[in-house]
Formats: sequence, C-alpha cells, structure tokens
Amino acid sequence: MDEVTFRSDTVLSDVHLYTPNQRHLMVRLNSMGQPVFLSQFKLLWTQDSQTDSGPMGGDHRDFPIEETPARIGSTRSPPGSGQTQEEEDVLGDEVQESSTHNVIKIEHTMATPLEDVGKQVWRGALFLADYILFQRDLFQGRTVLELGAGTGFTSIIAATVAQTVYCTDVGADLLATCQRNVALNSHLTASGGRGVKVRELDWLKDDLCTDPEVPFSWSEEDISDLYGHTTILLAAEVVYDDDLTDALFKTLFRLAHKLKNACTAILSVEKRLNFTLSHLDVTCEAYDHFRACLRQLEQLRDGQLHFTVEPVEAAFPQRLEYERIRQLELWKIFVEPGT
Repeated sequence: MDEVTFRSDTVLSDVHLYTPNQRHLMVRLNSMGQPVFLSQFKLLWTQDSQTDSGPMGGDHRDFPIEETPARIGSTRSPPGSGQTQEEEDVLGDEVQESSTHNVIKIEHTMATPLEDVGKQVWRGALFLADYILFQRDLFQGRTVLELGAGTGFTSIIAATVAQTVYCTDVGADLLATCQRNVALNSHLTASGGRGVKVRELDWLKDDLCTDPEVPFSWSEEDISDLYGHTTILLAAEVVYDDDLTDALFKTLFRLAHKLKNACTAILSVEKRLNFTLSHLDVTCEAYDHFRACLRQLEQLRDGQLHFTVEPVEAAFPQRLEYERIRQLELWKIFVEPGT
C-alpha cells in the first residue's frame, strides 16, 4: 500500500506519520476490512542498561550498544511467533539488523475513524513505555492492569518485568489484535512471570464480563488475582473525549475500592492544541477536562480512600524513537486508605 487515503473523519497517529520507516508492511485485513500493518519498534540499550539485569530480566551484554534511538521498520518473527510464511518472506531482508530481544513487533492500523484510534500506536504509549523501562524496579514482580490498552504496546513492555499484566480494552477486533501482538512478543516476558492476559474491561459497565461464551471474558481466578494482587494501573493516550475521560475516572475510583492493596495509577497524556469555532482560539479542551478530573479526584473525601496526584518529571531516558514533545505528560495517582 503506497499511500494512505484520508477521509474527513480520519485520524492518523504522529508515530506512523512522522517516524522514519523503510516501509509500512500491510499483512492482512482485520474483521472490519481495515488494512493491518506490521511495524518493528527497536529498543535502545545503553552501556548502563547492559551492565545490570535489564528490563527483560536477563543479561544484555550481548546486545549492541547504540547511540541514537532506533527507528521503526519491519522484522522477521522468531520461531513460534505465529507469523505467516508470507509475512516472513516479505520481511526477510530486514531482520538482519536486530536481535529479537531488542524488538517489539506490533500489528496496527493507520488512518482510522475516531472510534478506532485504539488500533494505532500513539506517542503517549511510547512515552509511558520509556518510563516503565526506566523505573523497572517499580514494576518488578508486580500485578499490573492497563486500561484502554489499544494495540497492547505498553502492556507488552510492562510484562518484561511484571509478574502479570492484565491488558484491557473493548471490542472483539481490537482485543484480538492485542492478543496477536502479545503472541508476537511472548519471548520478551519476564522470567517466571505469567505474561500478558488480554481481557475485556468496559469503562461504561460496573461489572467485569464473566460469561465464558464471550471472548476475552474474566474467569473467577482472574478476578481474584486482579483484586487481590494489583498494585499498578496504567493508561496511555486515552484522553480525547470528555465522556470517556469521565468514564475512565469513574472506573479508576471503582477499581480502587475493590483492590485489596494500595495502588498507583500512572496516566500518560498528550496536551493537544486545537482551534475551535466556539472559542475562535487555540484551546486544549480535552486536556483541560482531564486536569479538572484530577483535581476533583484529589479533593474527594469518602472516608475510605485518599487520592494524591503528582506530575512526573519527563527527565527519564528515551529508549524508543518518537518525537518527545513538551506536550507529553505523565501523572501519578497514589491511592491509599483514608484517614
């Protein structure tokens, strides 16, 4: 596919638009008839990361040292990854440059309608992934829940150090894409970890789906583990619609009351500036609403939980190539028993 055709309602992630690529390899059509592409995200290892245990839970001294973040391209899959022979043949010329343990392979779409933006890879997911790789001790051996996981990129990175990662979103096609991406990168799972579990979690519903006939539903064992052991919640680039933002915070509040342990939510957002006719000016309404929700949560006093909100300084190293613009932000929400 040489060109991407845009409609008036088409949204294209800056990751796909601006990041250098040898090519975007179209590998299939999804169940919605949308082209699905395969991209390679190559991790940058520095001398420091090679002398410790590394985020992959092993010794990285055999990995090449690089001076600049690696680009996104395409790569051949490792044996047993589920890649088709056709995909292997097309990608063959590009695999030589990377060890499979340096590479995250992600299937995604490009130029989607707004309701399908989760099928693309967004800067905020890479930003949060960088933070996980930098703060890997924080995630070591933990149970992690990602909300609105999209392609599953951040969950896959988290699983390189965490014990268990629940990768959640809604929509059978999107969750199937998550599952494919998890399978493509299963060799990166932390040693002794349980890997990534792809599950449905709808922010507009109070209860988790436990119907075994529904794909990606929750078992009783899953739910017991989720509520009994989760200490970290993640969300990346999910702030673009005020109603969904409200649903996100209601979900965080509801989950916090069900979790048995104190937890920390880490949210990655991009402060997007848009010209609006209503204001006749450049505004960032979705971001402003997000900040208002943070303030409301911190001021909330229900006698059971106490919420503390802190920004995270964006001074941590960059391990993936993307444009780390100043509009990218990380926020931590600390949830502790109320006093």
